[in-house]
Amino acid sequence: MMKSKKIGVLYGGLSAEREVSLKSGAAVHQALLTQGYNAVAIDVGRDLTDVLKREGVEAAFIALHGRYGEDGCVQGLLELLQIPYTGSGVLASALAMHKLYSKHSFSASGILTAPFRHYRRGEAVNIAELPFGLPLVVKPVQEGSSVGISIVKEEAQLAAALEEAFLHDDEILVERYIKGQEVQVGILDDKPIGAIEIVPTKEFYDFEAKYTDGLAEHFFPARLEPGLYEKTLEVGLAAHRTLGCKGYSRVDLLVTPVGDCYVLEVNTLPGMTSLSLLPEIAAKGAGLSFEALVSHIIESAALSIKVN
Repeated sequence: MMKSKKIGVLYGGLSAEREVSLKSGAAVHQALLTQGYNAVAIDVGRDLTDVLKREGVEAAFIALHGRYGEDGCVQGLLELLQIPYTGSGVLASALAMHKLYSKHSFSASGILTAPFRHYRRGEAVNIAELPFGLPLVVKPVQEGSSVGISIVKEEAQLAAALEEAFLHDDEILVERYIKGQEVQVGILDDKPIGAIEIVPTKEFYDFEAKYTDGLAEHFFPARLEPGLYEKTLEVGLAAHRTLGCKGYSRVDLLVTPVGDCYVLEVNTLPGMTSLSLLPEIAAKGAGLSFEALVSHIIESAALSIKVN
């Protein structure tokens, strides 16, 4: 159906993840062209409405990451313009991007998430007053790709971690550090298609490890006993559904030695680069090439808000 429409691949954007989005968008654009789609790459700026109208875009493949792209803003604009788009709708995108509200949603649904405290700029963080001790994790409330995240092992490191997190947001989370296997579950057509284990060469799977070849090993399927592997798929799908996500996502988990599955976050617009995990999971778990995955996703483009 979509081969008869003009498709805009929305990439780049205004967030801290711009460079990653440029790579995702370029790969998606090339995959669409290779398969005969009429696609144009659009580097998203504040003139997006004018560009969409000028280009005559009839459907959008959103390859943006971070703020203004993954948080419901672009989705809302496309709804107003009545342009079908890929991925989750406005509310699910906003919930998934906002770590505080997604955590509240997970907890209300009985999904494990790390104990935390929420702070706004100007509020004092006192380790002695936390219900958990060191080590702990400090992160901005609304960033992705591990931007602004620090692990604090001793109290002397806290000030620098807070400064780094507040560079990216006016709100932060201070979480209990959970030691476990990093496992990521791929969701496609609202079903789990597999779980991959990530073993970074660095202390944790940070921005550099995510986007630098050779800084992390990937194991598919994740090295878990069968019952626990199935549990990760169930938890991943539950997190996807709890936030009301649509179509596809990638759910990041920490799996502890005793078999607890803690949800870190749901990525409603997971990376589509050569090192990205959803394409790898789709290839190994569902037998979909990168081109087939891109085609599958664009063919599911739709509006979330129904109008008469």
